[in-house]
Amino acid sequence: MRGQTTLQLVIPLVILLFILIGFATLIPTLTPTKTLALMGGLIIFIVSFVSTEIALYILIFSMLLSPEFIIGATRGATLGRGVTLRADDFILVLIGFSWLARMAINKELGLFLKTPLNKPIGYYIIICLVSTLLGAIFGKVDLKTGFFFVLKYFEYVIVYFMVANHLRSKTQVRYFLWALLLTCAIVSVIGIANIPGGGRVSAPFEGEAGEPNTFGGYLVFMVAVVAGLLMHSRSNQSRLVYIFLIGLFAVPLLYTQSRTSYLAAIPAILSLVWVAKRKYLILAILLLIGFALPLIAPQVVKHRVAYTFTQGKNRRDVVAVAGVKLDTSTSARLVTWREALKDWSDHPVLGYGVTGYRFVDAQYVRVLLESGILGLVLFFFLIATIFREARRIQKTAEDPMFKGISSGFLAGFIGVLFHAIGANTFIIVRIMEP
Repeated sequence: MRGQTTLQLVIPLVILLFILIGFATLIPTLTPTKTLALMGGLIIFIVSFVSTEIALYILIFSMLLSPEFIIGATRGATLGRGVTLRADDFILVLIGFSWLARMAINKELGLFLKTPLNKPIGYYIIICLVSTLLGAIFGKVDLKTGFFFVLKYFEYVIVYFMVANHLRSKTQVRYFLWALLLTCAIVSVIGIANIPGGGRVSAPFEGEAGEPNTFGGYLVFMVAVVAGLLMHSRSNQSRLVYIFLIGLFAVPLLYTQSRTSYLAAIPAILSLVWVAKRKYLILAILLLIGFALPLIAPQVVKHRVAYTFTQGKNRRDVVAVAGVKLDTSTSARLVTWREALKDWSDHPVLGYGVTGYRFVDAQYVRVLLESGILGLVLFFFLIATIFREARRIQKTAEDPMFKGISSGFLAGFIGVLFHAIGANTFIIVRIMEP
């Protein structure tokens, strides 16, 4: 017992010593802005070390309300896009280290709680590491770029286990849920405020170009979650709040003009019917909305959908599917997929490594190219495990809130599975965070 007490005393002192040495080395070379950023990082580390709950709230708000920037230049993998890092990536690293420090001091907390996802997560992370290291050895992967991208993959593991280890009560779940909804409400209001400026609506702080496709996928998932809560709510007051939130989230979703997100919304909505108790009532409401939508949808939405089938009518450089000519953007994407599948045959088992192949904006194609058929099988194993556990909880939950969350999650998860056809959905922190 005494040895354990000594260890608990020594570890924080060692950590503090390294932090002080780091500060002493860095501060003389930093600008005032960077010094403030470093101090902010230290404060976040200390707060997170003291309270995991506060750390998780910081993560919830920072993942949608933090700026992004490009670090360095990359070769091949991203076609000059660079490594995109957001402030929340650094916040997550700080919080992750503080959490690991807490685990080292208080071993009773445990590092990785035993869950059904442990093995699928472990297998997939290992295959990503192996394929990336092999890619670096054979010159396919720029090691710096590959390292940062694999690190971003690992972020999800850190968040998952932090939440799994920390959640203990229904009250905690409710507070985290409302923090997520509040964050989505804030970014939705900002998105709506940007509509008069023209162009496609995107989340705040995404740089000049923005990522409306990412924002759309996030909103599809959040709308599904709120719809699940609405279906199982027993309070009229809560139902009104949920209806308001669905409307609030739906407006910027339409104005993202993201066809991939529109596609994802269809299976997400149909999945709500599948998990609902009063299927016919929900189906009737959805059919009514479906018939009304073409009449009330903004003109830009109608134009965006029609553009897919009209823009390439008189062109010869586009792809035709079932005799219908597609627009140049969709055609270029399909051509890229076809070329990528040809290139995959050169490295079929373990792929090119993470970032070892040029940028492909399609999750399943990207996984196949980066980690080969073995990685794709393990990826689907992870997806299937998540789906199975979500369905099990949805079927067995008796509490209305848990029933609503699990129903909405399941519908939203099915939606993002379709969203991943035209986007790298499962490696985008903003979509995966909820």
